[in-house]
Amino acid sequence: MAGSPDREILTIDEAAALLGVSIKTFNKVLHTQSIPARKIGREWKFSRQALIEWIGSGRSDDFYHEGSAPESDDEPAPSVPAKPGGVRPEARRTSGWRLEFD
Repeated sequence: MAGSPDREILTIDEAAALLGVSIKTFNKVLHTQSIPARKIGREWKFSRQALIEWIGSGRSDDFYHEGSAPESDDEPAPSVPAKPGGVRPEARRTSGWRLEFD
């Protein structure tokens, strides 16, 4: 049944709804992170279970330490490219992810 909350394979609209974010936000994450997905023709398809496991495998400390200084002196600090005009990009922000289970 189309649009059923119990579907195993989701469209981009359904995947965004599952994660409780706008389609615009989901599309940004799709293009900047490694979300489990397949593009079939012109459409993205997502496994409900794979998305839930992907969210569950993330660690908040990975996100918050992403741009911080390295732990050892042997490792060089990550380079953050400047935007045109020499302005450094600000840290990424997120409104958080919410999953609702029936």
